[in-house]
Amino acid sequence: MSLGYWYRPGSDVRMTQADALSHLALSDVVLLGEYHDRADIHRWQMHVAAGLLAHRPLIMAFEMFPARCDPILAEWVAGDMDEAALLNRTEWSKVWGFPPELYLPLFRFCRETGTPMRGLNCNRELVRQVGKGGWEAVPEDDREGLTPARPSAEPYRKFIHQLTGGGPPGRQSADPMSPEFYRFVRAQEVWDRSFATHIAAALQSPGNPIVVGVIGEGHLKWGGGVSWQLADIGVNSVTVALPRTCDKPPLCTGETDLVQVLPPY
Repeated sequence: MSLGYWYRPGSDVRMTQADALSHLALSDVVLLGEYHDRADIHRWQMHVAAGLLAHRPLIMAFEMFPARCDPILAEWVAGDMDEAALLNRTEWSKVWGFPPELYLPLFRFCRETGTPMRGLNCNRELVRQVGKGGWEAVPEDDREGLTPARPSAEPYRKFIHQLTGGGPPGRQSADPMSPEFYRFVRAQEVWDRSFATHIAAALQSPGNPIVVGVIGEGHLKWGGGVSWQLADIGVNSVTVALPRTCDKPPLCTGETDLVQVLPPY
């Protein structure tokens, strides 16, 4: 894979930055994966978002913020608070915890371009309750407006099994199709459903925006996660894009829709 070019996994056909952005801009939802602690990936996300903004209006949607923070994010974009207030009022250190310096360039980009921001996350307690007792065990008032997640397909379950080493510490399962591991995946699916639900709501905004999701890779690969839940609620114009440093093996067919090759980190 050549540095700076885009590819479809499994293909050696190169796409330029301009061609890839033109293709991405045809989608209503573009999901940009990340490793949360990588500054180079956040810089890549901002470059892609800036290119897409030249094609259509954007809404930037972040895993890092709970959906309840949308009014605060609107104040930030409008210029009504400083960075310290944004981080304090969204409880950044409690809810997310990764160094804010990694993400602030993205937040400044939204503010400087007047691009609306949305939060995608739900309450961690909801995730815990579903993992423990299933969706029906959660009182209606505690569901945050979400609907039950569509059960994940086998490739995504196997990916999550490999990613987590079989589940949470002390409760690992050697079988990705076991009932024990399913309870763990069931909890993970609440996050996927929350992200998808709030992305779908953002799509209803006027102006035909592209909703750009800034989301960890673990929620995006193998046709599962957020795109799987979006399809279940009727949103199908979705493209998943991931970065890959040129010193790593190429991604496999089916792992994502598009990948751009970045310098070694």
